[in-house]
Amino acid sequence: MEPLAARIRPKKLDEVVGQEHLVGAGKPLRVAVEKKHRFSFILWGPPGTGKTTIARIYARALDAELFELSAVSAGKDDIRKIIEMDVEGKEKVLFLDEIHRFNKTQQDFLLPYVESGELTLIGATTENPSFEIIAPLLSRCRVFVLEPLSEEALRAIVRRTKLKVKKDAFDWLMGYANGDARKALGMMEGATSLYGEVSVETLTKALESPHLRYDKKGEEHYDTVSAFIKSMRASQADAAMYYLARMVEAGEDPLFIARRMVIFASEDIGLAQPTALVVANAVFRACETIGYPECAINLAHGVAYLAGAKKDRSAYDALRAAQADVQKFGNLPIPKKIRNPVTKIMKELEYGKGYEKYPSTPLGASEPESYLPDKLNKKKYLK
Repeated sequence: MEPLAARIRPKKLDEVVGQEHLVGAGKPLRVAVEKKHRFSFILWGPPGTGKTTIARIYARALDAELFELSAVSAGKDDIRKIIEMDVEGKEKVLFLDEIHRFNKTQQDFLLPYVESGELTLIGATTENPSFEIIAPLLSRCRVFVLEPLSEEALRAIVRRTKLKVKKDAFDWLMGYANGDARKALGMMEGATSLYGEVSVETLTKALESPHLRYDKKGEEHYDTVSAFIKSMRASQADAAMYYLARMVEAGEDPLFIARRMVIFASEDIGLAQPTALVVANAVFRACETIGYPECAINLAHGVAYLAGAKKDRSAYDALRAAQADVQKFGNLPIPKKIRNPVTKIMKELEYGKGYEKYPSTPLGASEPESYLPDKLNKKKYLK
């Protein structure tokens, strides 16, 4: 029997829950399906948010022949077979899951077929396409960002199963799934098959049961890297080393691990030890040039350093606070004093008037004049 998630998978856009910014009325993927507009695109988002569902609905709308491959196991020969296959005049749509797993050579091989229109490519990735997909291929695809499913959306999906779920079990599932519908449905199915009902008790037992297995590329993948980051954040080097070892032994992409370390170096260590970013970048470069098995040593070196470093999130928090104000207030007027007077009219409007290239705080002044927009001139982001 098919997994529960496959059995209740939507067949049309009206059945899709969540991702309203993409599939709602008048939104880009809704319009593309309704108008049967053919183009290549990348779906970027966390696991269990609808990437495969959207790809299948889109291909069905085009009345195209859909080919589904995972970049984990597929290669050039698989692409070649699809190109050579006779589909009786139908368009060919390739859904390439985990497209970030294709290396540069494989992506180069795919490029001319996408460029010529022989293949309409739908790539799915949990990784930032800017870093994982070669520029020529990325330039020929639109990128759509999927968000983690809201609690409301997850509850709607859970209700669709028709399984009886107690309220406290609903709440447990929402916290456990963290926006991933497949994760929630997998837990429900495990609890039902093992214990006959969905309750907090059966869900907890199912989670601990050796008979319940998770998708290595899904839950195990993200749970382990989450534990890895949290261990470094707590300065628990031994725990971080253990989770690193688990990822290495599972054959995790070393660049995936190193990239998380680069992010961590600025997000969590930041100004407390700026050399952390230098070390993390050096580890990333080492993994890029050396590869397994030796680069595991470089990763271990970096983990030991980052876990032991002092932590300071002030730069990260300042950025997020500033972004919140940009989203709240939009583009507030920049003070004329620091605008660039590149034309005569701008000078007449007093752009740049009173600006000092190397300002100094006057004696007795409590603080220098703010360069922030007037509405925010008392704001402090870095604390």
